[in-house]
Amino acid sequence: MLKNIIVSAPKTYSGNEGRIGYRFFTKSIPELTEIYQKFYQNKKKVVPDVLHLTPLTLAVWYMDDGSKSYRSCYFNSQMFDMISQQNLLDSLKQLGINAALNKDKTYKRIRISTFSTPLLMNMIKPHMIKSMRYKIPI
Repeated sequence: MLKNIIVSAPKTYSGNEGRIGYRFFTKSIPELTEIYQKFYQNKKKVVPDVLHLTPLTLAVWYMDDGSKSYRSCYFNSQMFDMISQQNLLDSLKQLGINAALNKDKTYKRIRISTFSTPLLMNMIKPHMIKSMRYKIPI
């Protein structure tokens, strides 16, 4: 879907703990500059206070930063500041998804309540690629 704006094909790289990551670079176009300016302030990634989440954006976010537990799931948002994490919680709440911050070692991440997990999964499952469906909790 992004082939018209990428400079080169995605390439793999070695991440933490033996994980494999993928990265690619995009052309500099005004539409991406606008997005960059909303999500980066002083070269630090932030979440704007007005964020419109859709089932597709939730699916992409979950495939990238989500993880499952037995009957619940998490968004690994540990590197965002508290204001950004609260903005994410507020955006989830607008969709009827109950979530809270949960301590993960030193930092906090977003934990979806067990009652809201089926709602979230029903929203995002149609948009998840087959290879990422292992992240869907039981």
